[in-house]
Order: sequence, then C-alpha cells, then structure tokens
Amino acid sequence: MKDLHHPQRPQAIVMLVAANLFWAVSFPIVKSLLLIHAQLVPAAGPWFSAIYTMAPRFAIAVALLVLWRPRSITQITRGELKQGVVLGLFTATGMFLQNDALQFTAASTSAFLTQFYAIMIPVWLAVRLRRNPGGHIWLCCALVLAGVALLGKFDWHALRFGRGEWETLLCSVFFMGQILWLGRKEFSGNDSTRLTLVMFAAEGVVMWAAAAALAPNAHTLLVPWQSAPWLGLTIILTLASTVAAFLLMNMWQPKVTTTEAGLIYCVEPIFSSVMALFLPALFSAWALIDYPNETATWTLLVGGGLITLANVVLQLKPPEEG
Repeated sequence: MKDLHHPQRPQAIVMLVAANLFWAVSFPIVKSLLLIHAQLVPAAGPWFSAIYTMAPRFAIAVALLVLWRPRSITQITRGELKQGVVLGLFTATGMFLQNDALQFTAASTSAFLTQFYAIMIPVWLAVRLRRNPGGHIWLCCALVLAGVALLGKFDWHALRFGRGEWETLLCSVFFMGQILWLGRKEFSGNDSTRLTLVMFAAEGVVMWAAAAALAPNAHTLLVPWQSAPWLGLTIILTLASTVAAFLLMNMWQPKVTTTEAGLIYCVEPIFSSVMALFLPALFSAWALIDYPNETATWTLLVGGGLITLANVVLQLKPPEEG
C-alpha cells in the first residue's frame, strides 16, 4: 500500500499544481506559433505546423539539461532508460494525436475529451486491483469532468464521434499511460533529471523524424528560426512548459497516488482559461498576428470552482492504491 502520509506529499501537491501552471501557458503559445507558421511557411501544411511547435522545444530542452548536468548522460541507468523512453513515446504519441485531432473537432470538445484520463485511471486501477476506489473518488471525477465541460463550453448536441473525437480519446489513453508509467514502483529509485533527459530525447527523435518527413523541403525546417517572435515563444515554451513542467511532474508525481495525480492535472484548464484572457493580445502585438483575447464568463468561475472543489474533496480523503 502506498504511504498516504509521505512527508513531502503536501509539497508534492503544490509542485504538481505549479506544473499545471507551466503547462497552461503552452496553449496560447502553441496557438500563436501555429499562426506564425501560417505566415512563414504557408505551403508546409497543418500537420507540419503541429509537429514543429513541439520538435524544437524538445531539442532545446535536451541541450539545456545536458548543459545543466553534463555528467548525466554517462550516469543514466537501465531503469531510467526504460522508464524515460516509454514516457517519451507515450507523451509524443499523445501530443501528436491531440494536435491532429484539433483539425477535425472543436477545441472545446478536445479539451473535454482529453481529460477522460481522470476517469480512466481509477477505472483501470479498480479493475487491476479488484477494489472500488470509493464514492468520493467517483464524485471527484464527476466534478472534474463537469468543470472541464463548462470551461470548454462543451456542447453535447455538437458532439459527433468522428476522427477528431476518437483521436482525442485515444490521446487521453496515452496520457493515462504516461501518468501510470511514471507512478510504477519499480522506478522509484530513478533520478528525475536523468529520467527527464531520456524522455525529452525520445520525444525529440520522434518529433524530428516526423517533421523531416512532413516538411516540403529542408528550407522549411530553417525558416521559422529566422523569426524573432517564433524563436522567443519557442524558448518560453521550452523553459516553462517543457523543462520546468516535466521536471516537476517527474520529480513530484511519485509522491502522490496516480489517481490523485490524474485529478490534480485537471487543474490545468483553469489556468489556461485565465491566461487566454490576456496573453493572446500580448503575443499578437509582438508577433503581428490576429489572435484576440477571450472574455471572462460565468463558466470560468463555475467550471473552475467545480475542479477546485473536486481537489478539495480529494484531499479530505486521499485515494489508496496497492
């Protein structure tokens, strides 16, 4: 049984919430990068643009971690290699499916369906452990999904299970795999920095291979690097939403249960909704793109309140896992 009173558990919860904050800034940045790509390389196509918002950040992230811990490459253990490669494949596949799905479904639908890992994790554990996680866990899951649905202005009448919807559900499965794999006890002795380095390297190999395959020519890969706004946003995306966020996740998630982690990660849409109120206009002025701010609505307060309530209920009676 996992120790529910780990001395660092309260700190871990704070750090995972901070990781959500760093991930949240990626949404307006990625949207801005896609608009910049449309101006710089209009012939490249949407798939290349989606991949190229990710490939550079992982290459830069690997370089930064190597500069920070130059000896880490020679110190990587077999367990860190195994865990990091699988995490990288889970994350890279999930990100690709999520970005591709956005071409075929509304962003609000994608945001809602992506969070289904919050439900799938306790269901998976209940089946594997043959133990009902308890009514309070199902209540938390229901509150989280209701909150995300409100934040994304999800429209049940507009939902049609086509390519975009199925791809989004599939990406949620891969994100669930990422969370579960990170929480495996066999990897409890792994160094989080070396693990993250392997994870970024695996993601980088996958993303760069895809970018090379999708680019019309080699010049297409070089053009964005000549744009100061693109380079600046990519660096912010790398430092905040890649290096900082995943280091926090890989270091602190093992100190809470995987069910708890899956619900904590659903705080991200709250931060994303708040940032969408002011960051788009700032990025638009800098990059000379047309990306207006979103407006505050009652759904932000109610949806955010439901997700916050779910995490408060969760902390009153933390889940148990074997």
